[in-house]
Amino acid sequence: MRRRTALVVLVATMLSGCGYGLRGTLPGHLRTIAIPTFTNRTSEPGVENFLTRAVVEAFSTNGRLRVVGPAAADSILDGEVTGYELQSIAFDPSANVRQYRLIVTMNLRYRDIKEEKLLFDRRGYQERADFRVAGAVSDTIAREQGALRQASVDIARAIVAFTLERF
Repeated sequence: MRRRTALVVLVATMLSGCGYGLRGTLPGHLRTIAIPTFTNRTSEPGVENFLTRAVVEAFSTNGRLRVVGPAAADSILDGEVTGYELQSIAFDPSANVRQYRLIVTMNLRYRDIKEEKLLFDRRGYQERADFRVAGAVSDTIAREQGALRQASVDIARAIVAFTLERF
């Protein structure tokens, strides 16, 4: 029993030290991805543009899949923004809102074009970002846009991780 435990520890140490992981690699035929502009099913104008740009940037910097147009792609990631909610989460002693939480909900579908397979269909994915306000309405609107940009970056990173880490 001690030998088995020692062997397991030794193998785990060698694998982590050499940079190897226990996850697999992308199928060889998947080298490119298309990310069309996400669909906006909310009343919040432009939210789909923030999210699409962030996802394209996240895949571009990750380097495992090259972002191309749909005609040249091995795979396609489609997105749909289904929820955009702003919640008041902190107040000052006079009951003025001092902090908001932005929650974005999405549906995602990733397809292998070469083998005509659905790789995943994830519904109701949510990401959130909190932001403080100083008091002026114009400042709140500007901070909301900043929170949306940050939430978009977080969502994009999570989408890349969810998409690629499963291989």
